[in-house]
Amino acid sequence: MKEIATAPAGAPSAEEAEAKVFLPVYHHLDLEVERGEGVYVFTADGRRYLDLYGGHAVAIFGYGHPQLVRTLDEQARSLFFQSNAVPLQVRAAAGRKLIGISPPGLDKVFLINSGAEANENALRLAFRRNPGRQRVVAIEGAFHGRTAGAAAITANSSRWYAFPHKPFEVDYVPRGDAQALRRAMTEEVAALIVEPVQGQAGAFALGKEFLEAGRAAADACGAVYIFDEVQCGMGRMGAPLAATFYGVTPDIVTLGKGIAGGFPAAAVLTKPEVASGLGVGDLGTTFGGGPLACALISTVVDCLRTENICANVREISAYIRETCRIGPVLDIQGEGLLLGLRTAAPGKLLQNALLERGILTGSAGDPHIVRLLPPLTLQREHVDQLIEALREIG
Repeated sequence: MKEIATAPAGAPSAEEAEAKVFLPVYHHLDLEVERGEGVYVFTADGRRYLDLYGGHAVAIFGYGHPQLVRTLDEQARSLFFQSNAVPLQVRAAAGRKLIGISPPGLDKVFLINSGAEANENALRLAFRRNPGRQRVVAIEGAFHGRTAGAAAITANSSRWYAFPHKPFEVDYVPRGDAQALRRAMTEEVAALIVEPVQGQAGAFALGKEFLEAGRAAADACGAVYIFDEVQCGMGRMGAPLAATFYGVTPDIVTLGKGIAGGFPAAAVLTKPEVASGLGVGDLGTTFGGGPLACALISTVVDCLRTENICANVREISAYIRETCRIGPVLDIQGEGLLLGLRTAAPGKLLQNALLERGILTGSAGDPHIVRLLPPLTLQREHVDQLIEALREIG
């Protein structure tokens, strides 16, 4: 058996070390992070970066949040892992907490490990609900994950899909085109899936009117209506869920990313009638619903309620919109703290310029968008750093 050791002094950089052992499938920023604290990350040589990307929206309370750390420590000492072969009070509590922040009717929960898995299982529920139907309707620019079903409804996934066939037919509807949506929703459609605010596409908000049109169209043909809130849920809109923010209740909501504050976890919330007829073995997971994830999910929901997180998101989002349309930023799109800074020049140039000034941001499928997915604990003083940097870049 090979001996595994930590890197000694003078060892290669993390970039070089990873390249020796991992598949080369990720683009890396020129940044080697050693630790995080609050809304900042730090390099080994002590440089500090304001993290406005939050690890793909995962670090929703930033780094080292005391209640999350305490929960992780206490639960690890009590019960590190146990599978779904046995019922757990900590799992039941997490389910109750999620139902408690959901619109009425979304009363059943299935816990898994990632957003892609959540969408995969949501699609499975939709096809079970509508046996014999062969189609799913999705929205142009959509990104729903990289598992077989979730990737099948991800726009432009043919570049990397690799499987010889998709498991069902997919129709993509132009964003904002309610008439095209209604035409696409026939009795062959098992599910309509939307991201209320599309993340990878560049923080593009579909809007209340379009989401309401989706609800009506799904009802008219009997399709299951799915909100993919993996990126835009859990307080990021300034409301517990995007469904709450827009006042539109789907049949299924999928959650992931920051649902457990940085620990791998995800959930499917569904109306009981959509899941009717399920029996033992019809869905399954090994690690989903483990005690560590469940304890952290409960803590995240508690913090959303007790720390005025949603109110803070609304305030800081408004402040960014009011103050950051300066320098290279032509416009700001999105909702809450899922925002896109639109630039005339390629967004990559602004992303690099901000990194040089100690601010970490994200890219998007739209080459003229720099994406902001900061911790929901962001304050005005942090936005002021962004304002100063944008003015300096000019």
